[in-house]
Amino acid sequence: MTDTLIRPRLRTVTLRGVRPLGSPPLDVTLHDGRIAAITAPGTGTSTGPGIDCEGLIMLPAFVDLHTHLREPGGEDTETIATGTRAAAHGGYSDVFAMANCRPVTDTPDRVRHIAQTAARTASCRVHPVGAITTGLAGAQLAPLKEMAGAGARMFSDDGKCVDNAAILQAALRIGRRTGTVIAQHAQCGHLAGQGQVNAGEAADHTGLPPWPATGEETIVARDVVLAAATGAHLHICHVSTAGTADIVRWAKQRGWPVTAEVTPHHLLLTDTLTLGTDPTYKVNPPLRTADDVAALRAALLDGTIDAVATDHAPHSDASKAEDWCHAPFGMTGLETALPIVAKVLSGDSDREPDWGLIADVMSHRPARIGSIADRAGRPLRPGEPATFTLIDPRADWRVDAEAGTSKSRNTPFHGLRLRHRVIATVLDGRITADPAHLLTGGSHDHG
Repeated sequence: MTDTLIRPRLRTVTLRGVRPLGSPPLDVTLHDGRIAAITAPGTGTSTGPGIDCEGLIMLPAFVDLHTHLREPGGEDTETIATGTRAAAHGGYSDVFAMANCRPVTDTPDRVRHIAQTAARTASCRVHPVGAITTGLAGAQLAPLKEMAGAGARMFSDDGKCVDNAAILQAALRIGRRTGTVIAQHAQCGHLAGQGQVNAGEAADHTGLPPWPATGEETIVARDVVLAAATGAHLHICHVSTAGTADIVRWAKQRGWPVTAEVTPHHLLLTDTLTLGTDPTYKVNPPLRTADDVAALRAALLDGTIDAVATDHAPHSDASKAEDWCHAPFGMTGLETALPIVAKVLSGDSDREPDWGLIADVMSHRPARIGSIADRAGRPLRPGEPATFTLIDPRADWRVDAEAGTSKSRNTPFHGLRLRHRVIATVLDGRITADPAHLLTGGSHDHG
């Protein structure tokens, strides 16, 4: 995002009684796009106006390594403008836009086109992800070096797996030379085939084609070995099984350059929801068992899984209303990620989650993985950019698919009651989301 998209900018202002990373209440003074001071309540010297933020949690704004913005080619379901508005309302300052657009982001010009469109229309910073193979076809390596020169920091054929080990190895070698990340959608075609639901009870009950855990785990096992051999940074997208978590843990114990992400829906939902064949719950990889969910939560807690990424995948109402096999895979997730992660990390109870861990898995670590830690995922301390999100930990609200800011409504969480809610997001001192009008009302200008 650049200043071509003018947004309200906070002048010198103090957020009174706010709780950075869940700390006791403090006063946080902002000035000229940066955090100027953090002091005990009532002890600061700021002469600017104050905003009552009593009890609100302040976290560094989030970074999503895995977003589908659909533009170009899928503007009927999402655009860069609508998707990044949803991101801002979800607390995000930065999103990585996956390459499966129409046309595919597989050339330097297409990388630049997305960046230029985002500069005009986005509510957060957008980082184009380049395709690993031309047209996502898995047959020919795309011009990774040239796309890296155009600004791509990550490459992925997400939505499809790079099944060919030689091509993946070649991509890793280029990634090593360019300092970029190769992100794999792990789905062995020979094992997962046309799988639709998790193998086992879900497939047996519905009669739908099975998508077994081995289809994910065999690719991950192969690719972590290739990462070790090449010394390149491999990132595993949307980990969904206990076995995959074990493989990633094994690789990390050996010091191999491997990172991994998990989605909010894989941390909360299980394959029992697919028994009724409602395509709302159709996602790739599929929802797995309760044992898998427990293993993913444990892997996030012990650092095996580095980050939470939404895999925000908007679709039209009409396409999601098709029968299961014809409906598309995918769920929206940008606006509900924080409350779902808070729910998971609080053990589905009333106790407060570990806000420092949430900052790690949704901001600090994703920024490092995406090589944008110089500007995103920064600590909340004086001198740092005023890039943060404010969360009401007492919101007590229900998800309403019709009320979201995404262009699509295919959330699996419609009707779910949640306790935490993002109420404002600020990027470099500019307000990008303020649905409760907490920060607006005389304490900002438009300069």
